[in-house]
Amino acid sequence: MEFVVEPWHWFVLGILLILSELILTAFAALWFGIAAVMVCILLWLFPMMGFTTQVITWGILSILCTILWFKFIKPLSIDKTKAGLPREATIGQVGMVIQTGLNHGQIIVRFSMPVLGSDEWNCRCAVPVQVGDRVRVIDILGNDLVVQPHSNS
Repeated sequence: MEFVVEPWHWFVLGILLILSELILTAFAALWFGIAAVMVCILLWLFPMMGFTTQVITWGILSILCTILWFKFIKPLSIDKTKAGLPREATIGQVGMVIQTGLNHGQIIVRFSMPVLGSDEWNCRCAVPVQVGDRVRVIDILGNDLVVQPHSNS
């Protein structure tokens, strides 16, 4: 009696690999599982595929899925908040003054991308600025950012 690989074998393998990601959170088994489900579909469409062809197809699709993940999908999920980065990553960020006249000459600045996890910060500026002016971070002082007017040159 000869063992014949049926499409549902690949489907079960794919689902098991995909579910193993719940334990192995490395995103490696996920792509092998997706490739196994794709081989299941191909085997259902082309039932004359030999076992060697199925395994080679699974390997190629696994590599292809992994490459596509790193090339296209993973860059979309990168955290752009700069939270947890050292102060050097914060220095030089440019934002817009949205409120002036607070206690002790403080202003509130909004940044287009969050700086240290927040898009609005209490800031100190030695030079008077107006609402709408662009300012650049030059230092961090306690819980406040120290800014100066930003020149476009």
